[in-house]
Amino acid sequence: MAVLLEGGCRVSTMHEGVPHVAGSLKIWNQIGKSNGAEAISLRILEFGPGTSPRLQNRECDEVLYVLENLDHETASGGCIVFIDGNSYAVGPQTGIYLRPGETLSVENAGAHRVTFVSSQCPEEMPSIRPIGHIGPIHHGGTPIVKLSDRRALPTADRWYRVLVDDEIGSEQVTQFVGSIPPGRAPDHFHEYEEVLFILRGEGRMWAGETNTPIAPGSCIYLPRRQLHCVENTGEGELRLLGVFYPAGSPAVRYEA
Repeated sequence: MAVLLEGGCRVSTMHEGVPHVAGSLKIWNQIGKSNGAEAISLRILEFGPGTSPRLQNRECDEVLYVLENLDHETASGGCIVFIDGNSYAVGPQTGIYLRPGETLSVENAGAHRVTFVSSQCPEEMPSIRPIGHIGPIHHGGTPIVKLSDRRALPTADRWYRVLVDDEIGSEQVTQFVGSIPPGRAPDHFHEYEEVLFILRGEGRMWAGETNTPIAPGSCIYLPRRQLHCVENTGEGELRLLGVFYPAGSPAVRYEA
């Protein structure tokens, strides 16, 4: 059951609700305009064995992240991603940038599902096309970014690695992975709308004076200028995936 915190902050789990099913693809819509977001979204895409239908955006930027195994029920691994007819072999801990107008499909040759976290900025309802449809071919820089290839940038006692930004071609949205040590940092706010997905570790999501537990698979929505803090209540690293709109630097924040 989703938890609503102060100021419109929303926390849910990745498989909450009934998924939309199209062939080998299941989609869980966790954050979007229907539950309080202004422009950003967060969806869970699970691709079963075989070739998925094609997803196509019209005018939005979309960033995706291939998950590692979060639990025994949600296996994830390597697959082939097709973007406008161009194929890319991708594995876990990989960011993907889908430009406006491009189509995406996934070929999963394994026996387990492959799970992506997707954010659209601004949110729109993507069209789902039959497997045989091929869109126009777009040429440009590679839209695939491995986390291991990105430099860790320190900020106070934590680090972040930017995956998708204007260097990859996205001028609207920024995608990053961040690491939070045990403890609680000062409350702060941003001038952008943000979604978070917890990759590992346990903690609490604070919004003003309200809070709720978070764990791997938690999906979090933060409105613009909402005072908040992610507390790491464990003994090891808490790692999260973050996406925000409009684009910028994850290091920019304002304390109350």
